Amino acid sequence: MDPDIEDSCHELLLRLAGRLPDQTLWRFRDWLGEGAMGTLARTLPKALLKHRIDLEQSEYRLLVAGLIPHGADWHQVSSALGVDDVTDTRYTFHSSAPDWVNSVDSVSVLVHATLRGRPDVGEVRESWRHGGVTDEHEAKRVLLVTALSGTTRLTGELQRVLRVLGDEEPSVEVLPPRFELPEYHRAALANSRLVCVGAVDTGHRLVSA
Repeated sequence: MDPDIEDSCHELLLRLAGRLPDQTLWRFRDWLGEGAMGTLARTLPKALLKHRIDLEQSEYRLLVAGLIPHGADWHQVSSALGVDDVTDTRYTFHSSAPDWVNSVDSVSVLVHATLRGRPDVGEVRESWRHGGVTDEHEAKRVLLVTALSGTTRLTGELQRVLRVLGDEEPSVEVLPPRFELPEYHRAALANSRLVCVGAVDTGHRLVSA
């Protein structure tokens, strides 16, 4: 897969976090990690229209760059360009886990074992998301990982880990270098806890101590 196309799709899916339903977004990320670009090109524009998600100009350019080369329908793609501001997702985030999470959290333990000291990985953080339209009363774990490369494959790997451990719609946000964080990710990072650190010393922390 062309790295530029892969990066465009990954960034677009990051920007759709909190806007597309979790059950849709994790599947799109799984397809991207597996290189199933034809499937992604057919389904992502339809999903944007189905869920009435308007894209900003920069997001629209990512959609065009990532999916038109793989056969996305031009009419569907052009229909996704909106004129309104991005819709407020009405999510809030908390650093502390809900009461139903055991004191020995198997997900955090396995993520720590998988990513601690790993090449190309920087900080690994965790936040708990509340609110929104579809899961008002349920806390949702959100993993936030910085990585220098292999973002799509790392996303897919971590999604599979979380699904094995019982999270059927995992929220894994693997952030590339020099990525301008959307409000969703800024809010999650501001209310997160450090799980572990990989081998990469970025020279700064995502969240001030």
